[in-house]
Amino acid sequence: MNAPIVEAVSQILREKNIDKDVFQEIIEGVFLSMIKKKYGSADNFNVIFNLEKGDIEIFSEKEIVDDDDLTDPVTQIPLSRALTLDPDLDIGDTYAELVPLNDFGRRLVTSARQNLTQKIKEIEKENIYSEFSARVGEVVSGEIHQINRREIRVNLDRHDALLPKNEQIYNEKYVRGKGIRAIIKEVRRTTKEPEIILSRADPMFVRRLFELEVPEIFDNIIEIKGIVREAGDRTKIAVMSHDKRIDPVGACVGMKGVRIQAVVRELNNEKIDIIHWSPDAEIFIKRAMAPVTPLLVIVDEAARAATTVVPDDQIQFAIGRRGQNIRLASQLTGYQIEPMKESEYLAPEELSVSEIVELSDEIKDKLRSAGFETAESVLDAGLDALLDIEGMDEETARRVLDVLGGYFEEVNDSESDHREEDEEASVSDLPADAGADPQHEAEGRPGTGESEA
Repeated sequence: MNAPIVEAVSQILREKNIDKDVFQEIIEGVFLSMIKKKYGSADNFNVIFNLEKGDIEIFSEKEIVDDDDLTDPVTQIPLSRALTLDPDLDIGDTYAELVPLNDFGRRLVTSARQNLTQKIKEIEKENIYSEFSARVGEVVSGEIHQINRREIRVNLDRHDALLPKNEQIYNEKYVRGKGIRAIIKEVRRTTKEPEIILSRADPMFVRRLFELEVPEIFDNIIEIKGIVREAGDRTKIAVMSHDKRIDPVGACVGMKGVRIQAVVRELNNEKIDIIHWSPDAEIFIKRAMAPVTPLLVIVDEAARAATTVVPDDQIQFAIGRRGQNIRLASQLTGYQIEPMKESEYLAPEELSVSEIVELSDEIKDKLRSAGFETAESVLDAGLDALLDIEGMDEETARRVLDVLGGYFEEVNDSESDHREEDEEASVSDLPADAGADPQHEAEGRPGTGESEA
């Protein structure tokens, strides 16, 4: 028996989390390989490993032959020697002879030991990979022990995990020795130990935090339909309830905002819009534009696009800083959203000179040749500009202005009539005591179902 090998095996059994059957196969394989190197074959050898004691025994099964017939000492044993071991043996019997480890020499034993160590490392790496692969998407806690430009190294369950630069929240400050929470995003195989990749920027991190803070989500009463995120700035999360008695937005916000504030603190005060999901694209898009509520949503299903009309003074909030709000809303809904100012939407379309039926083709050609393509441009230019056109006299110029001006008077009159009708309808719809308490009316107005923290 070789004491260093037995000690090494005992240490492995104490420290490594390796299945006993697998470990026994490795031991036997390593020593059978050592036997092949010495004898050229291991067909008649057996390796017995005692897991309890850490003992390794090698037996060679040999056929008992007459002393004069001995041709292969590896597979045969002379009768004279066999009888000294067991008087009951006879020619033709098989005898299992114990082979001392010292017979293999220092070099083979050292090689076997190195081979065993390498096999153990490979199994340990596979165990780490299997363990953490099964935990992908789980929120874990660790301690920062190293910070550099490319990544942060985190002690995680006695293993080294990486938080790459692109998986960090850009406006967070990380301190060595401090605790940190993240999700396990992926596990990569490498020539060394597997790389455990963590993330705080992935939308899945927000999903897991809400599952931890909102029991209704964990219990699948409330379903998260989608999450889009620009880490460190803003997250939009769409939720729906499978129980009509439970408001999904209110459940995520919590009493006095306690639930959502716990998530916001973990995300370094990142803004979160909780949106009540709807199967109706128009309603969902309107809600996804939070914190702005569009006046009108025009959906083009075929092009998967939508135009949202918002008040002029809210257009910058609808678009967001560097287009962030409109970009996230588009990602969440799956529609390419184009915001439009209310004034642009209500503005009359430009009237082309070619569409004015009261003008002759000759006059239209003269106007277009002079650079006037629309009726608005002609009216803006005025009488003097028209008189500068070759072949245009004052009478003709005034008649052109009168004709074009008449079009815009009709448009203005029509818009005025519509406004008066709307005002009459609004007044008739008001209750008898309307206007008595404007503040009470504002406070009592039902919400849209969105929340921003």
